[in-house]
Amino acid sequence: MSIYRLAVLVMAACAIAYFMMPHVIKLAHRLGAVDQPDQRKVHNRIMPRLGGLGIFSAFMIVALLGVPLSGPLEGVMLGAVVVFLVGMLDDIFQLSPYLKLVGQCGAAAIAIHFGVTVEFLTNPFDGQLNLGWVGVPLTFVWIVGITNAINLIDGLDGLAAGVSSIAAATMGLVAYSQGQQTVCFLAFILVAAIAGFLPYNFNPARTFMGDGGSNFLGYILACLAVMGLTKTTAVISLFLPIVILGIPIFDTFFAIIRRINNRAPIFKPDKAHLHHRLMAIGMSHRRSVLIIYAISTFFGGVALVLNYLNRPKAALVLAVLLMAIVLGAEKIGMRTGGKGAELVVPRQETSTQHS
Repeated sequence: MSIYRLAVLVMAACAIAYFMMPHVIKLAHRLGAVDQPDQRKVHNRIMPRLGGLGIFSAFMIVALLGVPLSGPLEGVMLGAVVVFLVGMLDDIFQLSPYLKLVGQCGAAAIAIHFGVTVEFLTNPFDGQLNLGWVGVPLTFVWIVGITNAINLIDGLDGLAAGVSSIAAATMGLVAYSQGQQTVCFLAFILVAAIAGFLPYNFNPARTFMGDGGSNFLGYILACLAVMGLTKTTAVISLFLPIVILGIPIFDTFFAIIRRINNRAPIFKPDKAHLHHRLMAIGMSHRRSVLIIYAISTFFGGVALVLNYLNRPKAALVLAVLLMAIVLGAEKIGMRTGGKGAELVVPRQETSTQHS
């Protein structure tokens, strides 16, 4: 695909999402897809939460115009429809967490059935590892896990959308460097669709993306990682997707550990995510989001560097990155008193998401 055509399609995706949003907001109110303020949430007014429809529509329309629908891509698109519709139904009717999980699992199974699987891993320590049948459950857990991880960080205006766009842009650049043209195209189309949505979602937001949007973003990012980054024989392919999606992955990991430690249900929301902790130590809404954007950009930069390093250097960079994550998490935990789910976040006058 020529750069000119790619640029036209990217602008088209951005324009479709942007100009759809006023209509999507009206539709959300008409369907009752709104987020009501309560004690757990920080926003203090009713907010429409169907914004993901704009992202989904823009991505699907332009993607279908830009690349042939066959093979693994067909499975990704079919699964995307399933995961988005289940999320949108939740935005309207408040489905149970387990029913939403069934939808996510169904979407992952569709993608895997069409060939979206991790077949081998190349790591910085000991060459290539062929996974065989293990690749299927590994891919399944990866897709469902990342889908939920993006949903969990959807807690402040513009947060999940911005972090997803940074991750998608990084995946696009890595895929371009490795000759993965389809993955590169889809990644930048996703960035463009999110860019058209963000003006309506950045603080103070006029709409939320809802579970339909966050589940769709997580699902597409997970599938793109499998289709592109893990298919290469690059030395660091095992860790690239994990580094690129570092914020949602580690935030979800710590959330699971926290809830197990507090003997709380895994699906029970709390106010101890990274964005809540930043606000608890005095950060403003916007500053908290921008700090997490900066961390995500740093992770993306590390991933781009790792893509060109040999095994020993890549292992060293990963060790330093892991140490920084642990020390950073410990410092934030100390600043917030280690209160976990009992954190109290200052109430803001502007709208704030619901995770």
